[in-house]
Amino acid sequence: MSRMLGAGAVIVLVLTLSVVEAAERRGMRFWNLTLHTLTSLQFSASGKHVWGKNQCENDNDKTVDHNERLRITGLAPGPYDAKLIDRSGRICVVKDVDVKDGIFTIEEKQMTDCERK
Repeated sequence: MSRMLGAGAVIVLVLTLSVVEAAERRGMRFWNLTLHTLTSLQFSASGKHVWGKNQCENDNDKTVDHNERLRITGLAPGPYDAKLIDRSGRICVVKDVDVKDGIFTIEEKQMTDCERK
């Protein structure tokens, strides 16, 4: 029984890694439709508040300007909460962002749960 559970866990891990890898190959991109340049963009499974890596590190200047697109790595498509920090020092959490293959956006009107550093 424990062998079957172990094999099942390995299969789930391999499938998850395959989905993430396929999403990266297709070019999962975030389009910044907020009004400000972002210095940090992190994702967490919805409601968990366990933030992943700063995706802004994927950009040459480590920021994402208004109307700029950013390559997203290490995420499988799905619903996530996003934590954004912009150059003005505003920290916002946007809940239930539909992260998908291709291009997904966060708009200024979604930036309602914010505070200042």
